[in-house]
Amino acid sequence: MVRIAVAGAAGRMGSRITALSREYPELKLTGAFEKKGHDAVGKDIGLVVGIGETGIKLADRLEDIIDNVDVIIDFTTPSSTKENVKLSAKKGRAMVIGTTGFSRDEVKEIETSIKNIPCVMSSNMSTGVNLLLKVLQKTAKVLGDEYDIEIIEAHHRMKKDAPSGTAMKMAQVIADAINRNLDEVAVYTRKGLIGERTKREIGIQTVRAGDIVGEHTVIFGGLGERIEITHKASSRDTFARGALKAAMWVYGKPAGLYDMQDVLGLK
Repeated sequence: MVRIAVAGAAGRMGSRITALSREYPELKLTGAFEKKGHDAVGKDIGLVVGIGETGIKLADRLEDIIDNVDVIIDFTTPSSTKENVKLSAKKGRAMVIGTTGFSRDEVKEIETSIKNIPCVMSSNMSTGVNLLLKVLQKTAKVLGDEYDIEIIEAHHRMKKDAPSGTAMKMAQVIADAINRNLDEVAVYTRKGLIGERTKREIGIQTVRAGDIVGEHTVIFGGLGERIEITHKASSRDTFARGALKAAMWVYGKPAGLYDMQDVLGLK
């Protein structure tokens, strides 16, 4: 039995992870916490997320519950996640991180902090998206430089980072497959008289509207044909279930940084 705690347990993602944890007999929810000042702090987390009483009160500090957990699942903010990583590393607790919007320096900081714990970190925990990454890698290698590449992502109006972590991961996988430096070829916006599209650029465009859970389309545009590969998420539950599977997988693993490709056996 793997004991888990959920960070941001009353939030959009945290509440679904908390609720769906009951579906996995291998997991036991033993902790939940939120930021200080949250109006649900002190309440039974089961009542907060709509699954009935659990006997687990929502805390406002990881310090108060960490001694009773094996794995912390964190879908919060970069600043909060970094602090949770530091404490988890100090206490020797495994982590699953789905937070997005990290800078490169912040990712390096996390990588340094987790050297003594196992951690799954992924911008998208969906099985479908991670399978799609393998498809994109193979497609890009076959098509090479003969096809223009564009990525379009759409999310709800509340999402704070852009482009999405998933879109950036897709772009990086494609760039690596065709030996391009993403920093040099990525184009994030186009306006005005911009001239002809360069052959090597990879376009990454963003849409924010309504309650879109998450949609990603990669276009490989050639002369006389176009290949479009799309993933659409209709519920956050797909990400929540992926995070819970990652929590089961990561417990007991050697210290190090893993991703969902490891969890799903796609490497």
